[in-house]
Amino acid sequence: MADSPTLSVTLLGAGQEVGRSCCVLQYRGKTIVCDTGVHPAYSGMASLPFVDELDWSTVDAILITHFHLDHAAALTYIMEKTNFRDGKGKVYMTHPTKAVHKFMMQDFVRTSSSTSDALFTPLEMNMSLSSIIPVSAHQLITPCPGVSFIPYHAGHVLGACMFLIDIAGLKILYTGDYSREEDRHLVKAEVPPVRPDVLIVESTYGVQSLEGRDEKELRFTSLVHSIIRRGGHVLLPTFALGRAQELLLILDEYWKKHPDLHNVPIYYASNLARKCMAVYQTYIHTMNSNIRSRFAKRDNPFVFKHISNLPQPRGWERKIADGPPCVVLASPGFLQTGPSRELLELWAPDSRNGLIITGYSIEGTLARDIMTEPDEIIGLKGNTIPRKISVDYLSFSAHVDYSQNSEFIELVKAQHVVLVHGEQTAMGRLKAAMTAKFKDRDEDVKIHTPRNLETLELSFRGERVAKAIGTLANKAPQENDVISGLLVSKDYSYTLLDPRDLKDFTGLSTCTVTQRQKIVLGVGWDLVRWHLEGMYGSVEEGLDKDDVKVIRVMGAVDVKHTAEHELTLEWDSTASNDMIADSVLALITGIDKSPASVKLTSQQHSHTHHPHSDHHESDQSITRIQRIAWFLDAHFDDVELHMPEVGGTQDQDQDQGEKSEPALIVRMDDSGEADAYINLITLVVSCPSDTVRRRVEAVLDMAITTVSSLAESFATGVSVSPEDADPKQEKSNHTDTEIVQDTMTTGEADAAS
Repeated sequence: MADSPTLSVTLLGAGQEVGRSCCVLQYRGKTIVCDTGVHPAYSGMASLPFVDELDWSTVDAILITHFHLDHAAALTYIMEKTNFRDGKGKVYMTHPTKAVHKFMMQDFVRTSSSTSDALFTPLEMNMSLSSIIPVSAHQLITPCPGVSFIPYHAGHVLGACMFLIDIAGLKILYTGDYSREEDRHLVKAEVPPVRPDVLIVESTYGVQSLEGRDEKELRFTSLVHSIIRRGGHVLLPTFALGRAQELLLILDEYWKKHPDLHNVPIYYASNLARKCMAVYQTYIHTMNSNIRSRFAKRDNPFVFKHISNLPQPRGWERKIADGPPCVVLASPGFLQTGPSRELLELWAPDSRNGLIITGYSIEGTLARDIMTEPDEIIGLKGNTIPRKISVDYLSFSAHVDYSQNSEFIELVKAQHVVLVHGEQTAMGRLKAAMTAKFKDRDEDVKIHTPRNLETLELSFRGERVAKAIGTLANKAPQENDVISGLLVSKDYSYTLLDPRDLKDFTGLSTCTVTQRQKIVLGVGWDLVRWHLEGMYGSVEEGLDKDDVKVIRVMGAVDVKHTAEHELTLEWDSTASNDMIADSVLALITGIDKSPASVKLTSQQHSHTHHPHSDHHESDQSITRIQRIAWFLDAHFDDVELHMPEVGGTQDQDQDQGEKSEPALIVRMDDSGEADAYINLITLVVSCPSDTVRRRVEAVLDMAITTVSSLAESFATGVSVSPEDADPKQEKSNHTDTEIVQDTMTTGEADAAS
């Protein structure tokens, strides 16, 4: 992508839908992909994001927020079956996420390999896992020049994070799924300390508000207890990891407080969860203070006293269905296939049994459909099954509701908010509510709800901040101070430093490129000097270290008389010196064709008395003053030269004040009340009338510019005379000045567009 100040946001999934999260960010030639999930309501290729819409070889980094299938399950397919491997892209996720992701993918491959819809093989899965780079929360990562990101805790599940991404100075916060409520084992999502330009945030629950944790837990345990009392079985369809651990903590604590339930077993029907429990125990330090304090007291909260894992022999579902009351947590949470679906079909005809949906259910899944309490459900074999089992919904989903989401959006204070991971209706309601809230506060915040494959383009006025370091940073600048130095740009960050500090702080070094141009010319040396003085005012003449005659023009270009009919131009190459050298070359090559040369050389006298040859500084000063006086007289008609009296007493000098120095007096009227005095030493204008003073200053500036020669106007370099400059110092000065310097005021350094 071409270098552009426009951020492109393209959703390959989760645009006005829940599932297959995949967000593509493109800015200034960099491409970042956040999440690569599958859609739980579909299978095979249909469940993937729209992967064909992106050239994956151009991707610089893929960031995975957490291990859930709808955010991470397509990663192996993208890494192994697209041209992602032809590029230089890297994949990042947190340490806990990578540990759990391995088991999740093994289970995903196992369940899908029995069908023709398998997306990848176990070998491809293992190859992709080895390429994933684990990171820690709050760690600054730079995957490529110009791109960096920092993970922040997002709650939701173990290891979940949100990414604060910096692309060439543009900051984007991508939340993934997040929770702002601390539960029994996870911390709540953090608010990053840096204000992002763009917030990409989930909108799963839209404007729906969920009940508080205490009320929810009380209602949940009461409901489970009532189903047990009526002699039924309790089915809790959950995903193997995430909310299941929260429910286990709640049930284990409730059973401990109720001895009458000790003979009622709680089964955790998931081999995957049993494997991953070791991961939970390993990453205790990433959980909240409640879990950490219990673990510090050697009370491991994930060693459950009243919960057992099923050994899962063949046909265990029917044995449990025919047995006494029990509670079973079975995956998957959407009831599409697997143990939870088989138990539902077995228990559905019995009204004593109870089904409790504990998380968000995606549209198109049985978990979503059964909440309407249909009279019948269709079995996996196509048979019709009467539904008499009770159905209840309690959201333990670790997603933000409206109050938490709106509060977070307000705290982040992003200029643009992009809503993802939400169904169209819920997302539209959230957009309307937030738009109205910001309008009431007179805040200009844009809310966007892009569909899948609809590219959202956001333009920004980039602010570039240059940090002064080294010698320049020794003294704090004041407002309107001019700071001059080298502006070094690297990976879209800018540093201002003194040329002498370049090697110490950047590892770079400076060099001087010296250019030489030889010219064959059949005219005399004196004639060359005469033309150079006529064009540039004054020039310096002397000998170089080899006793060759040299004329230095404007302190930058040396014209050397290297042979009888040969001149050599020599200069240190810079933008300004090259320009001067071009003009000198054009002037010299035209000398033998100049009418002035013909007229001048027809005379047999010396040129030393020509006005161009006058090198006496005092005469130059008088001529300069005369020209300024003539210029002022042409504008004001009455200009006088005032010279102080020679031999005046000290008292007289003090009385005369500013008149004790040579000055030009501009007479404005006969009264003399509005006369302006121009001090010829300092060139400062003084006048009782501010209007007259400003006018005289403007004319004086024009006069000085007009009467000054090119040599006087140009910032000259070192002297050509050996006694005037130390050769070593000369080399040092050239080294320091031959890099193009950037000058800015203090205000501009903070916000230069």
